[in-house]
Amino acid sequence: RVSLEEVLQWSQSFENLVTSKHGPMIYKTYLKTEHSDENIEFWLACEAYKKITSQRKRISMARKLFTSYIQPQAPNEINIDSPARKAVIRNIQEATQSCFDEAQRIIYRHMERDSYPRFLESQFYQKLKHSLQADGNNSMVK
Repeated sequence: RVSLEEVLQWSQSFENLVTSKHGPMIYKTYLKTEHSDENIEFWLACEAYKKITSQRKRISMARKLFTSYIQPQAPNEINIDSPARKAVIRNIQEATQSCFDEAQRIIYRHMERDSYPRFLESQFYQKLKHSLQADGNNSMVK
């Protein structure tokens, strides 16, 4: 359940959207309509990756992130430049907490500058906001 307050916070900043309780999943649903949901999936996976404390698990997750998002022709390949891709390839050998940071930063900026403004203007977001406003501030919708 998402509140009007949370939905309105999303229009204040991209940071508010991706760090809120329901924002990332709702944004992902929108990105699917643009065929670019790999961006938020990668960003969220990087956030989870940074919290892994076990080196063994981190190595395993680093490999999964690389094969899913980074390597050329990956099934969910993200749009990053060659130097960033090479940096990941170099850093992944160590599988440190920060080995995906540069790629994650690039994807964050892509979303913030490109799809986030479209999200705010979209029928998808506007309908959600208006349905919550019509129900009154205290009401929740699923």
